[in-house]
Order: sequence, then structure tokens, then C-alpha cells
Amino acid sequence: MKILVLEGSPNRHGSSNFLAEEFIRGAKEAGHAVEVIDAAHADLHPCTGCVRCGYEGPCVQKDDMEQFRRQILDADMLVFVTPLYYYGMSAQLKILVDRFCAINSSITRKHMKSALLSAAWNADGWTFEALEAHYRTLVRYLDLDDQGMVLGKGCGTLPMTKHTRYPGEAYELGRSLEPV
Repeated sequence: MKILVLEGSPNRHGSSNFLAEEFIRGAKEAGHAVEVIDAAHADLHPCTGCVRCGYEGPCVQKDDMEQFRRQILDADMLVFVTPLYYYGMSAQLKILVDRFCAINSSITRKHMKSALLSAAWNADGWTFEALEAHYRTLVRYLDLDDQGMVLGKGCGTLPMTKHTRYPGEAYELGRSLEPV
């Protein structure tokens, strides 16, 4: 299976990207091909809502989304990776997700698999509710097959995260994926 990991953390060596590394390690051990899009450090501009794409054509903006479009549509699975910022996904990942506007139908037709990996300093029970709701809405809207979530509560720094159960959960999620 071709897995595309969509990283949205501006901190390349942060907790959410560490969870992604562990997921990738497990997925590769299970025989899957994995690519990463680093949305936080890409030349990626917000959707303007001009709809010149017609919801399925090329975007008028000329940035890294042209390459990302090919990678997304070539994948069998999308893995959304984000630190929890103000109870939602990072703005960097949201910009990429908003640009799905020009490929909605193509994503929907593929019936891709998906997963969510996130980390947050806060460990309250309600911390991830808004992010989970947003992710489940994307899964429903894009007709994705949800393979699971790893929500790292209380993972404020990388040293903290390394000593929690969440890296193991991310690894196991990647390792457990069945071929397409």
C-alpha cells in the first residue's frame, strides 16, 4: 500500500512528528511504501475560494500543491499528523486540507484509508474533541476508511513523549495495516 503522511508541525523534531516517525517505521516493517509531505515547510498558499478549479481541476495558484496533488492521488492512505493547536489541527496542515478543494471528487472516488496522529501538552479528557470531530468529518466527507487515531495526551515535549505509550501505539498502528 502507498501511504502518504501529511505532517503539519512547524517543529520538525516535535512530538507529533515523532509519532509519525514511529508510525512510518511500523508501516515500512509491514511492507508498505511511505512518503511524507511536510506541509509546514512547503511553499503552500491558502485556498482563496475562487473555485476556478471547478472543484476538480488545476488550482490557479502555482505552489507545491501541484506536486502534492499527484502524491495524494497516487496514495492509498492519508495520515494526518498535527500537534494540537488551540484544540484543532495546525494552520499548516489546515492549509493543505483546504486545498483538497480542487481534488475532492478524485479523493472520494479512491476510497482511501486514513489515520490521525496528534500530540498535545494538555491531558484533559476533552482536549482532542474538536480535532477528533474535524477528522471524523473529513473521513465522512471524503469517504475515507478510518484506520485509527493516536492522540498523545500530555506530550508537551519530545522527551516527555518518548516516555509515554503513544510512540508504541503509533508504531503498532502502522505495523497493523493490511495491504490494499
